[in-house]
Amino acid sequence: MHDYRHTFIELSLRRQALRFGRFTLKSGRESPYFFNAGLFDDGDSLAVLGRCYAAAIVQSGLGFDMLFGPAYKGIPLAAATAIALATEHGRSVPWAFNRKEAKDHGEGGHLVGHRLGGRVLIVDDVITAGTAIRESVALIQGAGAQPVGIALALDRQERGRGDRSAVQEVEADFGLRCISILTLSGLIEALADTKGDAGRISGEHRAALEAYRDRFGVA
Repeated sequence: MHDYRHTFIELSLRRQALRFGRFTLKSGRESPYFFNAGLFDDGDSLAVLGRCYAAAIVQSGLGFDMLFGPAYKGIPLAAATAIALATEHGRSVPWAFNRKEAKDHGEGGHLVGHRLGGRVLIVDDVITAGTAIRESVALIQGAGAQPVGIALALDRQERGRGDRSAVQEVEADFGLRCISILTLSGLIEALADTKGDAGRISGEHRAALEAYRDRFGVA
């Protein structure tokens, strides 16, 4: 497992962004874990998170020209990633984000930051229903640019209403490549290790993660 994934798990556990127990999701499923990227709420944690995103993106080898952060959570994530790409990987890329409501004065419009153009990589935390991604794709294409992928913190790798996961649906429907810092399978693998993060949760919780994946997971 890449170092950035261990760094992400450690950060998520330390900030309690990743918790284990019983959580009811919007889908009605009872999940043995819950992830809340909103708890990366200070400069240090956001800087570490940005470095994890940047490392995953560089590792993927995906070609892109700029970043786009969907409002609202995607805005700081895209900014942190852009900073990390510049400081850690020597690549300064432009970035932009959208407003939920169009501004009717000043520069106006829905978009803020660099003009959308070329190959655009979307940065967000997770995909649930995929609504924010669909809106982002429409904005990017409407500006004459090409959405090529989406970088996520966590891929839950579980079925939606059909046989595919939300990530698989986005990949199939829009031809985007999805890059994740961590997947559910990767989390289980890391926590099954006898060193490092494994001691942070009980064997019972690890067994619950495996059972949940067996019941709702996708390949």
